[in-house]
Amino acid sequence: MADLEQFRADARQWLEKSAPPEMRVPPKSQDEICWGGRRASASYPAPVLRWLAVMAERGWTAPTWPREYGGGGLSKQEAKALAEEMAKLRLRPPLTGFGLSMIGPLLLQEGSEELRKEHLPSIIQGKIRWCQGYSEPGSGSDLASLQTKAVRDGDVYVLNGQKVWTSYADKADWMFILVRTDFQAPKHNGITFLLMDMTSPGVGVKPIKLISGYSPFCETFLSDVRVPVKNVVGQVNAGWTMAKALLGHERTMIADAFKERDDARKLVDLARRHLGDDGGKVADAIMRDRITQVEMDQACLDLTLARARDGMKAGHKPGPETSIFKYYGTELNMRRRELMVSVCGPQGLGWEGPGFDEDELKMTRDWLRSRGNSIEGGTSEIQLNIIAKRVLGLPD
Repeated sequence: MADLEQFRADARQWLEKSAPPEMRVPPKSQDEICWGGRRASASYPAPVLRWLAVMAERGWTAPTWPREYGGGGLSKQEAKALAEEMAKLRLRPPLTGFGLSMIGPLLLQEGSEELRKEHLPSIIQGKIRWCQGYSEPGSGSDLASLQTKAVRDGDVYVLNGQKVWTSYADKADWMFILVRTDFQAPKHNGITFLLMDMTSPGVGVKPIKLISGYSPFCETFLSDVRVPVKNVVGQVNAGWTMAKALLGHERTMIADAFKERDDARKLVDLARRHLGDDGGKVADAIMRDRITQVEMDQACLDLTLARARDGMKAGHKPGPETSIFKYYGTELNMRRRELMVSVCGPQGLGWEGPGFDEDELKMTRDWLRSRGNSIEGGTSEIQLNIIAKRVLGLPD
């Protein structure tokens, strides 16, 4: 315990000395959140790049990953202490993305040593941004029915097909993708998990514009794209097992990603500004009750997620219970965005032009964007089916 307290003290001292002041305040826009990648790295503000560089050099961008791949090699207790010290200083994570939260953990579990050495250091350093090639037109809820073909030609697979709802495919450098490699096998048994360079000839990307005005999702078209056989993760035709393992990481990540660190402060400040302040309390008692309920529910979800993360750090693979995180995180985020718009009344319905400030306009778009939460990463209906059958053991 004394060693852990010494680690905590050393970490706090280093963070106070090394973290740029700009990283101790919430980002002003999505553009200040560092997702890394070859296409965007040069456009990030200097403090963002400096924070990423010093944290990656120390291994604390991925604190529990092994040192040989660029991680920090910390125990789960040390990683928890580090996270707590960062939270006390209100420090932003140096990097966000599917590399850290999804494909990296899967490579550590199931990837070959060659793939680990090739990709994990680049993920930690923010050099490569990843996207996920799962859903297809007609293969969303029933993902195992996917039809993108991969035919072996010597030491490469030749890919043809289409993916859809591919988050940030227009900004990503690499894609982890599910393809069909055995066309005669039962649908769950003929799928392979591949890593594909998005600069490969034959890859086309088209953004999809949402009602919020944002375009986070894309269509991805594959025409005779050649991917080395060495980029298979796990076994050929056993990609469904990889897909399920990664979905566990995704659902946990999504549930956590919906919440911004200062959501509670934003909501209370917003309510005081629009509804009035009654001796330090939000003046409207009904709204005060709704805000309190949302924050209590958020605290319960945060604690449950923290317990799940501790389990993963101890070596437990994510199971079907991650569907609970995804479903509840989705519902909670939609409730929060709905409540914020309700608190603001007509000022929560701005789109552009005079009469609305920047935060109010963003809030309207965030509310509309939240409607997509119940679809992305597996629909709420699919999550409820998984919870019913595989967590609760209910009959069909």
